[in-house]
Amino acid sequence: MLQWLAANAATILISIALASLFVLAVRNMRKARKSGGCAGCGGGMCSHCSQAAQSPKR
Repeated sequence: MLQWLAANAATILISIALASLFVLAVRNMRKARKSGGCAGCGGGMCSHCSQAAQSPKR
């Protein structure tokens, strides 16, 4: 078991780093969406962002 971990240490570390980046990206998107921001576009010029900006926040 220890030999297998040593042989695959680089793969394991890279996988953990990529999984962490994915979790942070999803967390950031959820936070932006919850705060009324847009989680998918680049500047607020799309139709659903304009409507969200004009509607009162709850």
